[in-house]
Amino acid sequence: MNNLSLTQKIYLYLVSLYKWYLKTPQRSLDEAYAAALHIKQIEDEHFNGNKISFDLTTSSGVNIFFESDLRKQLKVVRMRLTEFNSSRLFLNEANQKGAIKYGVELIEPTEVLEKLKIIDEITVKYQESDFDGVENFSQSNFPLLSGNNSVIKPSSNSNNNSQIIQSNGAVPPQEYSKVNNGQRSKANTTGVLPRSILSTISRLQVELDPNAEQDVVQKFRKAQRRTIISVRFILLLIIVPILTHQLAKAFVVGPIVDHVRNQETVKIFINYEMEEEALVELQRFEERIKFQNLIGLSSPLSAEAMEVQLKDKAREIAQEYRGESASAIKNVFADIISVIAFSILLMVSKREIAVLKDFFDHVVYGLSDSAKAFIIILFTDIFVGFHSPHGWEVILEGISRHWGLPGNHSFIFLFIATFPVILDTIFKYWIFRYLNRVSPSAVATYHNMNE
Repeated sequence: MNNLSLTQKIYLYLVSLYKWYLKTPQRSLDEAYAAALHIKQIEDEHFNGNKISFDLTTSSGVNIFFESDLRKQLKVVRMRLTEFNSSRLFLNEANQKGAIKYGVELIEPTEVLEKLKIIDEITVKYQESDFDGVENFSQSNFPLLSGNNSVIKPSSNSNNNSQIIQSNGAVPPQEYSKVNNGQRSKANTTGVLPRSILSTISRLQVELDPNAEQDVVQKFRKAQRRTIISVRFILLLIIVPILTHQLAKAFVVGPIVDHVRNQETVKIFINYEMEEEALVELQRFEERIKFQNLIGLSSPLSAEAMEVQLKDKAREIAQEYRGESASAIKNVFADIISVIAFSILLMVSKREIAVLKDFFDHVVYGLSDSAKAFIIILFTDIFVGFHSPHGWEVILEGISRHWGLPGNHSFIFLFIATFPVILDTIFKYWIFRYLNRVSPSAVATYHNMNE
């Protein structure tokens, strides 16, 4: 050691100091955990495992002793957890790499959650009303910061004791179902230093990192791969059902239906609406011939010639509607096959679905507030707006005709009277519960544009 130069000594000292800093979260949590266990020991030895309380029949000296000890241990828990939060705040990716480089084992999230759960169970019993100056300790008071600047919050109400919240305040889709609905106190949202200062320090650390350029290139390539995979998967979701439907109808379902349906004995019309349309078409043809004869546009026809033309037209109409009826039956089975193919595509594309969700999150969060409000108003006016019933009526009639079903107008009107209202209610609830929390400025812009 004496043979080392001054520069080397300073370097070794800085390395040891850096190791001590990296071990701070573990050290702080262990001290808080030990203080909580000390409180538990007092409960087990002197209060039969129950909460520490002060009996008026006991001497004041004993009460003062237990109260002082309890105050001390609760203060240690509070201070050590505050130190834990502050030190974990700066454990970014660069520090994690430094820990690996210098052989420092960082605290595992599982160990954090286990110890915090025990601390919560012990300290949550002591409220502000019990002792003057003693803080209210509960699991909501100790948000933990992981190395990737995400928040891990312990929860005693679920088997899953953590939830992840991104540093920008948004909850990733893959972790959204884990978020508890408990209220956070104002103390939870306030750190030791303002967030803007902490974000500036983190940004400077990234900019001073010699591997920053490489990280930026890697992130760009990752975003590029995500975009390519998402666009390709969206095209597959559109092309596969359509192509499956056409191929199944032409080469599988079509020949089977044509073989089963005897063209001579099968019914021409599969519903009464087709029959009415055919009769109206034949009637108009007959009236057109009579009108042309009366105004002299065609040579006068005898009754026999008129009958022959009507028979030819009737056969043509029958052949047309026989093919339309067969096509409707083919559509039913071809649609079933296309739905099966679509479901199989979804089941074998779990990775692509996760990438697509991430892609949509980046696209939506990247839009400006006015763009978000514009898209919301556009879709709501189309599907639940004042003119939407006409669109729903066209869609339902088209689906009925596609499958060869008679258009039940009572069902269509009932659907139009209920379904858009349900959609509108769900959409307003989504704006109130989710969008209002994720992007309140977009909600304000939406209300202003609506007015």
